[in-house]
Amino acid sequence: MSAAGGRRVVVVGGGVTGLAVAHRLAQADPAVDVTVLEAGARAGGKLSSVDVGDLTLPAGADSFLARKPWAVELCRELSIELEAPGSSGAYLWTDSGLVPLLKEAPFGIPGDVGDLFRWPGLSAAGKRRAAQDLVRKARKGDDDESLGSLLRRRFGHEATDLAVGPLLAGLYAGDVDRLSVRATFPDLVAWERAQGSLFRGSQATSKLARRSQLGPMFVRPRGGVERLTDELAARLAGRVRTDAWVTSVETGRVAIDGDAIEADSIVLATPAHEAARLLTAAAPGVAADLTGITYTSTAVVLMVYPEGTQPGLPDGTGFVVPRGKAPMTAATWLSSKWPSEAFGTRAVVRCYVGAVGEDDVLDADDADIVEACARHLAAVVRLPDMPERSRVMRWPASMPQYEVGHLERVASIRDGLPPGIVVVGQAYDGVGVPDCVRAANETAARLIAANEHAPTDHEETVR
Repeated sequence: MSAAGGRRVVVVGGGVTGLAVAHRLAQADPAVDVTVLEAGARAGGKLSSVDVGDLTLPAGADSFLARKPWAVELCRELSIELEAPGSSGAYLWTDSGLVPLLKEAPFGIPGDVGDLFRWPGLSAAGKRRAAQDLVRKARKGDDDESLGSLLRRRFGHEATDLAVGPLLAGLYAGDVDRLSVRATFPDLVAWERAQGSLFRGSQATSKLARRSQLGPMFVRPRGGVERLTDELAARLAGRVRTDAWVTSVETGRVAIDGDAIEADSIVLATPAHEAARLLTAAAPGVAADLTGITYTSTAVVLMVYPEGTQPGLPDGTGFVVPRGKAPMTAATWLSSKWPSEAFGTRAVVRCYVGAVGEDDVLDADDADIVEACARHLAAVVRLPDMPERSRVMRWPASMPQYEVGHLERVASIRDGLPPGIVVVGQAYDGVGVPDCVRAANETAARLIAANEHAPTDHEETVR
């Protein structure tokens, strides 16, 4: 089964995770015969751009978190130049308009309770309840709980629903009361345990960040995030097959397009529901666990306004929306965050639509979605009622939900996998680009180590 001089690895899924796994394998040992199978017409997954009028705008992530170093390190290794946002700071949608989010507030939690009481985003009663975090006892026990459970216990309902929850749950397009805090924001668990207070945990983290003189929170490859996957695919030229529909996998074999590929190792870098489909026959128990990782559908609404509209946007990068308050969950001022001569004086805005329990908004026509987002934008910032150009990019079943018990479910999945098959990607170890790159690095390292200890074809014959 091994290729001449090395071993054969098949990676199913050509998003950033699958491409990064293949890159690491090819880089570590050119003798490894690695093939990436991508069902779509192009590799790169959700890291892509689309044309809106005369502009090319991000259809997926527009940046990645710089303080998780793995994606930054990979870009530098690939000689991809990085750039920082042209503006900073964001807002919270409230019933009385946009309110600036607190600065130096890790996870939206201030380190100084005085900042909380001066902030106009909560009622006086809501602030008093949130401040009780400083005196409430820490929870005992290590069992998992929801992010909402932790926040409500420490801060109360108002701060959870209208301030901290929208920021944190929005990163997963999730429901704060269903997301696992250990799988999504384990730092908050550590803060409560070590400091006895989330305020004190935020304060300690902010002090450490100031001493470390950290750079910008977010960065992107110059020219767009998809430059990362484009460069990976280019370096893997000849090893990436697109329009490659895999029908099933089992130990040592990948069934594809009525044919089969033999492999020593198979990496499933696909959404969990796709991995479940591929493993239904070979590992039905694992497939059942995989279907337990639920997904929600999302979309981005890209809107380009006429010349002269950029001054109508407030300073900053955009805003987040509490659940149910507007048709969008958040918005980014692309023309402020990533200024470009191509924008001229036009305001360019990207709205995020869809979340758990709210993805039915995607059933509407594109024109209705654009109209609803534009109308709500015009109510809080100085923009025309409708954009000059727009486009809706839908991402069905795109965002995995790390619900309570997620870490145990992932451990069960990996323990039950057939020999020679591994799973990796957004469904398991983190939804951001840096987390996907980190997981890809670790997966490749394990495969390389296993290869070093594997018997050669001659040794197998002797035995």
